Amino acid sequence: MVLYTSPFPNSFLSVLHSFSWGLIFPCYWLADRLVASFVPTTYEKRQRADDPCYFHALCIIITTPIYLALLVASLPFALIGFLLWSPLQSARRPYVYSRLEDKSHANGAALLTEWKAAGTGKSFCFGSANVCLLPDSLARFNNVFNTQARAKEIGRRIRNGASRPQIKIYIDSPTNTSISAASFSSLVSPQGGDNSNRTVNVGMKRTTSMEYKGDNSGSNNSEDAREDKAGVGEPNEGEENSCIVRINGEENGLMSDAEADTVNGQPNASSPAEQSPDGDAENSKTPNHKQKEGDSGSLDSYTASRESLVKVRIGDGTVDQSTVNNKLLYKASIMKKTSVRKKKHTDETFDHEISAFFPANLDFLCLQEVFDKRAAEKLKEQLHHYFEYIVYDVGVYSCHGCCSFKFVNSGLLFASRYPVMDAAYHCYPNGRGTDSLASKGALFLKVQVGSTPQDQRIVGYVSCTHLQALAGDTTVRCEQLDMLQDWLSEFRKSTSSSSTANPEELVAFDVICGDLNFDNCSSEDKLEQQHSLFTHYKDPCRIGPGEDKPWAIGTLLDPEGLYDEEVCTPDNLQKALESEEGRKGYLVYPTSKNHSSSQKGRKASLKGNGRRIDYMLYTEEGLYLEWKVEVEEFSFITQLAGLTDHLPVAMRLMVSTGEDDP
Repeated sequence: MVLYTSPFPNSFLSVLHSFSWGLIFPCYWLADRLVASFVPTTYEKRQRADDPCYFHALCIIITTPIYLALLVASLPFALIGFLLWSPLQSARRPYVYSRLEDKSHANGAALLTEWKAAGTGKSFCFGSANVCLLPDSLARFNNVFNTQARAKEIGRRIRNGASRPQIKIYIDSPTNTSISAASFSSLVSPQGGDNSNRTVNVGMKRTTSMEYKGDNSGSNNSEDAREDKAGVGEPNEGEENSCIVRINGEENGLMSDAEADTVNGQPNASSPAEQSPDGDAENSKTPNHKQKEGDSGSLDSYTASRESLVKVRIGDGTVDQSTVNNKLLYKASIMKKTSVRKKKHTDETFDHEISAFFPANLDFLCLQEVFDKRAAEKLKEQLHHYFEYIVYDVGVYSCHGCCSFKFVNSGLLFASRYPVMDAAYHCYPNGRGTDSLASKGALFLKVQVGSTPQDQRIVGYVSCTHLQALAGDTTVRCEQLDMLQDWLSEFRKSTSSSSTANPEELVAFDVICGDLNFDNCSSEDKLEQQHSLFTHYKDPCRIGPGEDKPWAIGTLLDPEGLYDEEVCTPDNLQKALESEEGRKGYLVYPTSKNHSSSQKGRKASLKGNGRRIDYMLYTEEGLYLEWKVEVEEFSFITQLAGLTDHLPVAMRLMVSTGEDDP
């Protein structure tokens, strides 16, 4: 299958489309700004409350007649442009595939050699988020604004979080989580000057986050990273860009938490991090871009998050060893508390957490509500610093391909570190109400993640979707889930080049990500909760229909509280969501017949930990029979605090080949 690198099959149509949109855009922009001026966010309301001169009200009085006059003047040109633009959509392709052009920064092909089927397997990390990149006037109804600046900041935060080094702590005792200074020293300064991954001793796996002041460029374009790799051997399989420490449970030579807090002077002292070179005037327009004390979401903060161990660039020879040890020792008690929190549900087979960062070494990213085209370009530009392959501008316009007229695309975007082999998009034909104006649908992708010694391709399938949003449209969503399964089955059949007798491809995983717009606790969503999709695909957060696991939390934030001091930074939002009181204050809860989710005082009697409408599903059906797929880690992410009204989610899958460890 040929991947479409441009929206139109030839340059003539592309030029004609650009010309028609150029006639439409002034009218579109003026209408957007006019409506936006009358829909303030809570952040703007608070700012204006401190304005004794009512300056903003005066600006509206002056600018509104100007906007109206210009809007009326631009209407004839917009009408001509629309008459050209609409028929062109019949020739438009359903998506645009973008690959990083700078070959020196591309490493997708190199990733394919990291995992051979003869090994023990490899883990893959998936992320999903609804980023609410609507035209600014519409985004304000969700209490977010400045779509263009938010798009750039969202992309910057995602790639900074994903490109940081991955720290893994291994503890061999579930009761003793004290950490020795010797272990921390080996973390930062490996003996012999070898900067490659290093592990000592044997223990039980425990993963925790680390704050990393990156150079604001992903692993694809880091000169330092390439120079470091040139002098050492290949990293261990599945442990790229990571640092590993294994810690004994023996009491000899270990420090208690009280001792750690008083060693080497004052442990609270820390040096300010470097300022990000990516800062610009545009970002300053959005309130949450101001980094506050404790905000580590953009990896440019002055203090580490609660999940952090140390702020240091691994392999940087200029790091002061004593200062690093102070910080590491001080974080020992914090890590101990984190470990206890994760092990609260001892029957769980994988790690789960509320994290202030996107997972390190994120492999695949599915985004929803990237509706604004200019914002999509800014987001793509930022994500390309880390992801080599991106599929965006997904959907159809006008009356092409769907029953009703479509003004905006599907809002879906997919980014990958691994090569995309095939892609397909389908539009849901049964959208209702305002949702019918967008070409909501499903994007299906086939990616290559490796090869066997026999030159068999190892592939995976990722599906990204966004279902009907309006409350009460249960039947519509169930029909869309039916279509999703049928389309996915057809896509797998049409893109498979294997036969049972002579397989040319081995399927490693099949994952569905997206905003399904129903939760697993609301009484109104019972029909969706019992859909057959959940008999074929597993939800790591779900026990059964109507019941989530105790650690699972909602992903829909209360828009009214987005800019409250308690949740306006990634660290603060993380701390708030770790408590039941914080979740009740800042998450939207499942609705019931007697309670309204918008009334915070009545949330105490409602079931669950908030409305979890963003899903990550995986299946064991249709994969290579000798392989096993297990969830290794599941995260609810607060790094986009103040930038969207949804919590991103991430899942790490381990694909095991069934062979014994060496």
